Amino acid sequence: MKLPDTEWRQDGELQRLLRVLGTGEGETRYVGGSVRDTLLGLAVADVDLATRLRPDEVMRRVESAGMKAVPTGLAHGTVTAVLRGKPVEITTLRRDVSTDGRRATVAFTDDWREDAARRDFTINALSADPGTGEVFDYFDGLADLAAKRVRFIGDPLTRIAEDHLRILRFFRFHARFGTGDPDEAGLQACAARANDLMALSRERISGELLRLLALHDPTPTVRIMIEQGIFRPIIPEITDADPLGRLVECEAEAGIPADPIRRLAALLPAEPAVAEAIAARLRLSSRQGKRLASAANPDLAAPLALAYRIGVDEAVDRLLLRGGDLAGLADLQKWQPPALPLRGGDLVAAGVTAGPDVARLLRRIEERWVGENFPDESRVRAIMAEELAGGA
Repeated sequence: MKLPDTEWRQDGELQRLLRVLGTGEGETRYVGGSVRDTLLGLAVADVDLATRLRPDEVMRRVESAGMKAVPTGLAHGTVTAVLRGKPVEITTLRRDVSTDGRRATVAFTDDWREDAARRDFTINALSADPGTGEVFDYFDGLADLAAKRVRFIGDPLTRIAEDHLRILRFFRFHARFGTGDPDEAGLQACAARANDLMALSRERISGELLRLLALHDPTPTVRIMIEQGIFRPIIPEITDADPLGRLVECEAEAGIPADPIRRLAALLPAEPAVAEAIAARLRLSSRQGKRLASAANPDLAAPLALAYRIGVDEAVDRLLLRGGDLAGLADLQKWQPPALPLRGGDLVAAGVTAGPDVARLLRRIEERWVGENFPDESRVRAIMAEELAGGA
C-alpha cells in the first residue's frame, strides 16, 4: 500500500528536512499518527519521524542545514526540528531495555520492526517511506484500520505492564477510531489491570481523560469503562454515563463545541465540593478546577444575568448541564458582558457619604440593572434616583 500524496507531504521545509535526514537512503520514515490519519483520510495535525540516525547525528545534520533543533528528549532519542514555528519530532529507532509501568529505559537500534514492536497499538505502528510512500506494516495494522479495530501489539497485559497509561489510551483510541465492541483481549486486560492506574501521575491521567472527553461522542466508550470498573481506582465518583450522553445531545442541539471540563462535570455529582476535590485529585489547573466546581453548582438564572455574574463559559456550562433554555446559547458564547455605566463617585456626587453605603447602594443598582437586562445609562441614572429617593 502507498501513502496518498496529500498536501502536508508537499511542504517545502518538511521536504528539505527529510533530505537532510537521509530519506533517500532509507534512514528516516514517517511514523505513527500522520501515517494512520492520512490512510483514514483525516487531517494531519503533527508529523513525527523515526530514524536510524543517532540523536547527536540528527542534531548535527539539522543545525548544519540552518534549521532549529531542540534536544527535547535525547535520553530517549528525540530531537525536535522547528519548521516555521511548527515542531516535527524526530526519534531514533529504539527498543525497551526495562519498564516499570510509568517510564522506560531504552537502547537504540537499527531495526524498524523492533522499534514498531514497542508501540502500543497496531494502527500506531505503521510507518511510510517519505519518497515512495510505501507503507510498512509489521503487525496487521492495515487490517485493523480497515476493520476500525483498536488492538494491542502482542500480549495486552505485557503492553499495559510497560506503560499503565495504555489502559486509558485503549479506550480513547477505541472512541476515536473503533466501531462496535472493543477488542475482547484488550478489554479484558484493561479491566484486569485497572488498579495499575493508581501508579500513574494524576497529570497523565487527567490529560488522557480530557482527550477522551473532547472526542465527538465518547459516551458509549465511557459507559463501557464504567461497566468494566476502569474509573473505580481513580475516580469512583463516575458511575453513570447517561448525563454525559444527554449533554452531548444538548451541545449538538445548541451548536456548542464540545468541552472536556464540561463533559467531566456531567459525569460527576452536582456538588461543587466534590468537583473541587476531584479537580485537586486530578491536578487540574486552577482555572479548570474553578470551572468544574462552577459547572457542578445547580443554581440557574436568566442566561445573560447568569453569564454576567459567573462568566460566559461557566454560564453556558451550567445551562447545558442543568436543562436551561438551549436557544441562543451559541450567541451567548460570543456575548461580551457590559460594564455598569455608573461608579461610586457618581453616588458621592449625588450626596451619598463615601464608605460602605456607597458599595451597598451600588450593588442594589447593579442588581436592578442586571434584572432589567442591562438598560442604557439614562435608565441606570433613573434607577439611581429611585434608590436614593427610596433611602431618603
